[in-house]
Amino acid sequence: MRFIPLIVAKPEIQMAMDEAILKARIEGKVEDTVRLYIFKPSSITIGRFQSVEYDVNLEKCKELGIPVVRRITGGGSVFHDQYGEITYSVIIGEDFHESLKNVDESYRFLASPLVEAVKELGLDSRFSGLNDIVANGKKISGSAQTRKKGVILQHGTLMYATRLDILASVLKVSQKKLQDKGITSIWERVTTLEREGLKLSREEVYALLKMKFFEKFPLKEDKLTDYELELVEELIEEKYGNEGWNFQR
Repeated sequence: MRFIPLIVAKPEIQMAMDEAILKARIEGKVEDTVRLYIFKPSSITIGRFQSVEYDVNLEKCKELGIPVVRRITGGGSVFHDQYGEITYSVIIGEDFHESLKNVDESYRFLASPLVEAVKELGLDSRFSGLNDIVANGKKISGSAQTRKKGVILQHGTLMYATRLDILASVLKVSQKKLQDKGITSIWERVTTLEREGLKLSREEVYALLKMKFFEKFPLKEDKLTDYELELVEELIEEKYGNEGWNFQR
């Protein structure tokens, strides 16, 4: 398997890279791939079927210079803070492991390095629901997934120092959703490593996550192919850099 070292880039580039790797893997041109990356500037990604206006405070995003890009994976809207969050993605064939054929089990299998990383820091960490990870009972990570022609793309977050005040101001969370979870505010549900008393640098979090993914998968460092980079350019032009895609709902 291939590991792509940390890439810091705009959201349209990051989402195009994930889909480019997925396409190349489906075509048999690259190996199963793990990568870690950071959105710069801080950005919002929204799920494939989400409504931008319903889920995102676009006026606040414009004020803060926070771009919005639509993912090809499901799930809800996510704030990616360049100063406090690292995103992982795994592009892998369903035949890699028996658990990958089951959606629930696959989420846990592919995101398990994040659970182990948080546990290593001394926090109580476990899976919650279909695709969340909690630390000391509060959400610290969420993942999303899509499957095409026997290949899975799963990506998700780890919030180590995300500015939750900004998150709360740019994402619209309905009171009904909060009530359904038995809470009155987002502060009761979400946390970060820093909020749990652990102040780590980006480099420290990256090194820890990388180590845990290398423990889980037979990885070797590599880079994107020229073919994948060509696909990235095409996908930015046709999709992720295009308002028709990002704001279609």
